[in-house]
Amino acid sequence: MKAAVGAVRASLAMIGIARQGDVFRSHGEHRPAADAPLVLVACSGGRDSLALAATAATVCASLGVRCGAVVIDHRLQRGSETVAAEAAGRCRHLGLDPVLIRRVDVVDVGGGVEDAARSARYHALSRSAREERAVAVLLAHTRNDQAETVLLGLLRSGGLESMAGMPRSTSVEGVVFLRPLLGLRRSQTTAICRDLGLGWWDDPTNGDAAAVHGGLDRNYPLRSRIRHALIPFLDRLTGSDVTGVLSRQAERYAMDADCLNRLSDEAAGRLIEVYRDLHSARPEARVDADGLAAEHRAIRTRVILRALATVGVTAAERHVLAIEALAVDWHGQGAVALPGGRSAFRQGHVIRLCQDGMHENR
Repeated sequence: MKAAVGAVRASLAMIGIARQGDVFRSHGEHRPAADAPLVLVACSGGRDSLALAATAATVCASLGVRCGAVVIDHRLQRGSETVAAEAAGRCRHLGLDPVLIRRVDVVDVGGGVEDAARSARYHALSRSAREERAVAVLLAHTRNDQAETVLLGLLRSGGLESMAGMPRSTSVEGVVFLRPLLGLRRSQTTAICRDLGLGWWDDPTNGDAAAVHGGLDRNYPLRSRIRHALIPFLDRLTGSDVTGVLSRQAERYAMDADCLNRLSDEAAGRLIEVYRDLHSARPEARVDADGLAAEHRAIRTRVILRALATVGVTAAERHVLAIEALAVDWHGQGAVALPGGRSAFRQGHVIRLCQDGMHENR
């Protein structure tokens, strides 16, 4: 518990949440002011989020900060409303207020149910935080979750950013999300719940029970199979603590990714110009082809992605490579077709990303 308290304190301090008055330095119970900052905990009813809820309640009380919770009911499993109600009840028992239950509709648009559930969850959490005027939402991801995320990124070839794992702080729809427990293990959150006598719910898709009774098949999410099969195998194979190694590596990857992104932002500011055509509501991006070719490839591809984002295009790797060739392997090739009725075309020393048919001066 001591480690968790320190982690939550440090996380709140990172966004400027400090003690609200000297009265909160003294012993005894002191209620926060009605207008004190509000911190919300995203609580599923699992051991990690309940441990975080208990810890956040303790830390916020000592700072004179209000602490509440949001429970998301994804309605993907039978009895989910009961699970959500029990999680909310445990949060209220811990003294959190307000405690909100938000029911969401999970619609898979092609990325899988897990991704759809995540999007719906973050949208509901962000909306709740704005409605309650919360300063931040706390998420209960642990060191174990971080290691699993790094391996997922590696297996899915998601690049450096994916292997950098989850950041300690991020913003979604204008709301600050914090992950104070990234330095703690799942065994520590389990110990907190047991010490406090908190019962918890284990999501059956996590595969905890199946792992105990013979293993997981392919019907379980890849993250669950990584947790119960791949990481234990790697521990045995290497004779080391793979979770700790991957968690530390994620911090290094995140540092490197931050450096590359800063350099790429600076380069994009020099190389990309955005224009709005009177005949189209969608903007056009123009990229300095010679300047792009002079950049290191790691910067070059990131600049291309930024240029695509300015015109609202989410492109595949093949599109990025084809646009890169317009700069570094120019031999008069034609336009690169992009999703959403857009295309990339080199004209002189400029690569234009615009709507099909708008290359009026070819």
